[in-house]
Amino acid sequence: MSKSIGSFLKKHSALIVVGATFLWSGLSILSSRRAETPSKDGVVLRIGHWQLEAGVRSGFNAMAEAYHKLHPNVTIIQDAVPEGTYGQWMSTQLMGGTAPDMLEAGKVPYNVLLGYYNRYFLPMTSVVNQPNPYNKGGSMEDVPWRKTYKDSMRSGYIEELQEYMQIPLSQFGVRVFYNKDLLKRLTGREIPPRDYREFLEVCRKIRSQASENGKPYVPVAGSGYHMWMWDGYMADPLTYGALRHLDFNRDASVGNDELYVGFKTGRINFGFPAFEAKYRMIRQLTEQFQSGFTGLGRDEAVFLFAQQQAVFISTGTWDVGSLHEQARGVFEVGIMEFPFPTPDDPEFGKFAEGPVYDKTFTGFAFVVTRTCKHPEVAIDFLRFVGSQKGNEELNRMIGWIPAIKDTQVAPMLEPFNPQLQGIFGCMPITLGGETIIKWTQLSSLYQVNQISYPQLTAEFLPFYLEHGEDEWAELYRNRRRGMVRDEQLIAGMRDMAGASPADASSTRWIKYRQLTTNRLINRDLNAAFLRNQLEAGGAGHVAVPYEFSPEVIAAVKARLDRGRPVELVAPGKERD
Repeated sequence: MSKSIGSFLKKHSALIVVGATFLWSGLSILSSRRAETPSKDGVVLRIGHWQLEAGVRSGFNAMAEAYHKLHPNVTIIQDAVPEGTYGQWMSTQLMGGTAPDMLEAGKVPYNVLLGYYNRYFLPMTSVVNQPNPYNKGGSMEDVPWRKTYKDSMRSGYIEELQEYMQIPLSQFGVRVFYNKDLLKRLTGREIPPRDYREFLEVCRKIRSQASENGKPYVPVAGSGYHMWMWDGYMADPLTYGALRHLDFNRDASVGNDELYVGFKTGRINFGFPAFEAKYRMIRQLTEQFQSGFTGLGRDEAVFLFAQQQAVFISTGTWDVGSLHEQARGVFEVGIMEFPFPTPDDPEFGKFAEGPVYDKTFTGFAFVVTRTCKHPEVAIDFLRFVGSQKGNEELNRMIGWIPAIKDTQVAPMLEPFNPQLQGIFGCMPITLGGETIIKWTQLSSLYQVNQISYPQLTAEFLPFYLEHGEDEWAELYRNRRRGMVRDEQLIAGMRDMAGASPADASSTRWIKYRQLTTNRLINRDLNAAFLRNQLEAGGAGHVAVPYEFSPEVIAAVKARLDRGRPVELVAPGKERD
């Protein structure tokens, strides 16, 4: 008998080890949950997120404890999951009906997330349009909750669903961090480079030197995660000039639908000088990154920077506390602006039409799941941490920027004060799932110098033109799916305007007309206009967004010659 048992154990030892490990893990999680859950009756809420940066979990615990003091029957428990597995974890939890009561929404493709919003999360529109009770006694006591946000909670609004779905808790910005000690030792500089040419020269000096163990220094710690920052804040703004060719609806931006129409009709192509300039800069920037950076994740780049093998790294306010903590007692961390080209730059100056618009955004946003047994309590907790005092305190402990107006910001975050006037990128090349995948694959090869820009564009363009039209049509179908909600909202606005006192009536009628124009009329007009451009193709006249007739140009010149203000009047009319 003992011999057969021994043979069985030897034969199935691997399965036994795996089974025992799984059982031990399950018992550990169960005992941990039981230890966290109060024995007495009460409401226990779970909140899931992927923020493992220094201070986040302790800050949440402190706010949960403060909320518990106000509401002794409520306990908040965190589920902090690494971001690399968060998307899969969240999807599994939602589909299995075991998701936490509150979730940080993200880490899955946006089209998938849209489906999750619709199926698994509660709309917040009615909640955010009411004052936050935790602002009582302050300057925002009677202000709708969404209007207490610095961005009026724009990041919590999901355009396709025409609903406020998530509650943001922090504002973020992106800058370049650098090792002050290493910069001085390798280049002799105490001040970081201010412009692009100076930055390239500094990078050249860094690359020419090696550490004591013979490893060459890397100018920039990069990864697939960090690439969007260098692109968005340095390379993409060079394409701003495309605005004058592609802004068909004249909203001062270029949508991915407008760019597609521009390509399809031949109005613009990959040979556009600003597009070529963008990709020349990307090639020059990626030469400063470590080899194989596209296959690396965020943590590998941060590790390289923390080990003093790289001088620069781009990241946002979410990493300020972590980087300072890792560098404590070892080296000093500095924060600098992205070194954008100056107007006299010999290669990129003519495309650098101004400073770069600072794309600050609010995030760290939470939703309430439909499986939550106490949604009113979950919403109340989000009100607590989203109040003026609560949001300031939470972000003070984490070391982030509050999302709410009139709150204090830590001194170390002052370099993130946004530049609100400037240029921005106008090359949103992808439309839907297939073009996103294709472009991501090809652009990754370009970034590591495996293909050239002509090869990149030659392979992508036929795919883009062939698949883009279906994705373009789906884009507009998604936008139309919210039309019923739009009509309901506008009808309610009309009733409110008609029943309002005289002093409020005009304001509400203005809002009603604006909503009717933008959401019901212009949306279909813009779609129809672009569709007409597509059907016309390259044949015939394709409208120019900022085209003026010879008569208008002559009138402007005449007015300027006479030194009088220019007033454009209707054709056939003239003013003295």
